[in-house]
Amino acid sequence: MTQPHDANIEYARKVVAGDPMAVFLGIKLEALDLAYSRLSLEIKPEYLNALDRAHGMAISCLVDQAVAVASNTTEFQTLTVELKINFLAAALPGDTLVAEARPLDMKRSLSLWEVDVRDSRENRVAVAQALAYHRPKANNDKDNSGKTFK
Repeated sequence: MTQPHDANIEYARKVVAGDPMAVFLGIKLEALDLAYSRLSLEIKPEYLNALDRAHGMAISCLVDQAVAVASNTTEFQTLTVELKINFLAAALPGDTLVAEARPLDMKRSLSLWEVDVRDSRENRVAVAQALAYHRPKANNDKDNSGKTFK
């Protein structure tokens, strides 16, 4: 028997993880469970800043996507309304960053998420918090275009 959260996890896997910007950047879904995601991003030359380190934009996109995927495994459709990130170490070209998102607090209308970002050597590159707004899911069987994703 399929549990309600199974459909939400599939929605997050097939629709949210396939977000056009995430696909464009090459963000990959590594693991997914109820209220949890682990995503990765290889730092390409075009993702570097003037000092040949990963640009904060690339790391921020990875963090935002990790929250979007994890939070949409819940019974709500969620949207990130605030993102705070602390950059702790440089990420180098060719490195693969891994972001893990977990909830710190879940309420009816809002949830607070924590994201840990590490490089391939397990060095912590960034930590972040995101606030997500919840609204009821209209239909977990369809993406925003109305196409069935099953």
